[in-house]
Amino acid sequence: MHELELVELQKSFKEKMAVHNVSMSLKSGIYGLLGENGAGKTTLMRMICGILEPTQGYILCDGMNIQKMGGAYRSLLGYLPQDFGYYEDFSAERFLYYMAALKAMPEEYAKNRMEELLEIVDLTAVKKKKLKTFSGGMLRRVGIAQALLNNPEILILDEPTSGLDPKERVRFRNIISSLGKNRIIILSTHIVSDIEYIADQIIIMKKGKILRTGTEAELSEDVKDHVWKCLVTETEAMELNEKFIVSNLRNQGNQVELRIVSKEKPIEDAKRVEVTLEDVYLYHNA
Repeated sequence: MHELELVELQKSFKEKMAVHNVSMSLKSGIYGLLGENGAGKTTLMRMICGILEPTQGYILCDGMNIQKMGGAYRSLLGYLPQDFGYYEDFSAERFLYYMAALKAMPEEYAKNRMEELLEIVDLTAVKKKKLKTFSGGMLRRVGIAQALLNNPEILILDEPTSGLDPKERVRFRNIISSLGKNRIIILSTHIVSDIEYIADQIIIMKKGKILRTGTEAELSEDVKDHVWKCLVTETEAMELNEKFIVSNLRNQGNQVELRIVSKEKPIEDAKRVEVTLEDVYLYHNA
């Protein structure tokens, strides 16, 4: 089992600081990197993959700087970028063979592994069809398969469920959950449900900085007693929406039911309710 250590990482692009002073230690398990678009998640993950060099700071894998490890580090990695490139005239099968060759995988092992992964991502029946005929969700599944080809010990997934339907999302979560025991998995997303049930640790990122890290239970403590539900008129709902973080709004006949994240009680009749990860995320991104 490996350990990654991020030490005072920074990355700037001209005047913009994309990642600011990030330090953390990552061991085996699933890490959910949660943040809105533009939070710096992709830049951070590209540095972890060795694609981008930090402006400042460094990354260690088992005590060695990844920039000096070269191929030894890349052999540990599986990476699914947010927008992965592919040759649209390749079939799914040919594309995976091609990716296996780039990873210098032995031919017989690559063939067996490819067949196994096509089954896992439910593409066996269409493996000989050209990628240009695939839907967005099917292409995403091809991307997931290529990231897993070399059975990586460090798996980096950037917005992996983009384009997947609800059933495919569940399938993906189950795959990742089963892989998370003996490797480091970092999964970035702005969709709370992608990591709510599978992440061992949740990392909340905003404007290039890490706001909070911990288990769901630990992060929920931050918002304990700060989540409310109340039934109000439409006029009151509009007023409360301007003043507080409203995480959910639902019409109930002539009234409106609001779920509000607030340290103060929003109205006299409001009642405290159980905290969800979405409440935590909204609280820290207010």
